[in-house]
Amino acid sequence: MDGTMRIGICAPATPLSREQAGEVWSLAKQYYPDADLVFDPQCFEEDGHFAGSDTDREAAFVRMANDSTLEAVWFAKGGYGSCRIAQAAVAQLGDAAKTKQYLGYSDMGYLLGALYRAGIGQVTHGPMPTDISREGGSAAVARALGWLVRRDALALAPSLQAGQRYACFNLITLAMMTGTPLMPDLSGHVLILEETGEYLYAIDRLFFHVTSVLKDAGLTGIALGEVTAVPENDRPFGATAEEIAQDWCGRAGIPYLGRAEVGHSITNHVVPFGLFQPLEA
Repeated sequence: MDGTMRIGICAPATPLSREQAGEVWSLAKQYYPDADLVFDPQCFEEDGHFAGSDTDREAAFVRMANDSTLEAVWFAKGGYGSCRIAQAAVAQLGDAAKTKQYLGYSDMGYLLGALYRAGIGQVTHGPMPTDISREGGSAAVARALGWLVRRDALALAPSLQAGQRYACFNLITLAMMTGTPLMPDLSGHVLILEETGEYLYAIDRLFFHVTSVLKDAGLTGIALGEVTAVPENDRPFGATAEEIAQDWCGRAGIPYLGRAEVGHSITNHVVPFGLFQPLEA
């Protein structure tokens, strides 16, 4: 090996633009020359809402996950669509897929959950190439590359504690995943939840559902990530997102564990699923 890390990039939900890919490639070349980014052509396909048909998106992910020359699969973008392919895709993964890192967030939570449930690879919640389009988004993309290539401890969410198990999801993604074949066992885990673009009443409704379903799941507790781009309703809801989380956790008897630096923003940090052990200095 020449020290280069080959990272496959595919889009299980919505398409990435070639301009975005070029910006990410340029950033990696400048700051992470030991990263070889391999963009699957499927990233740029369009089929209605999706980055190609279900068949095309499933095949691209399976192809990259099973490619023994790749050390990681970095999901390009969220949006919606990975739930349509996750179960069938994960069922096709072989030995090469078990050694990889998988990095993404938002709608990619369906695949992260399915992979974690199946015990395949190192599943990680963190920034994606599409974040390059946010104002200041190069910092988030660099954080993801720093983690993938160099295991940079500065990429990790600061609240992570040694010896604790973690899982991290977008709130509505997790709510939709509960009760399905994609849902992993979260007993003994700190569950970190973040959300974007939802009314506060919808966040309240989602926390009702999630805490009701998971109250007997053996969670260590729930922490709240960022809640961004909350639309303004015609009347105030009367509680903040954190107060909503605290209320429903209290009703369900699930410990509320405070805030975490994850979410739909440039401050999104990395959360590896499973048992967390600090990196050696």
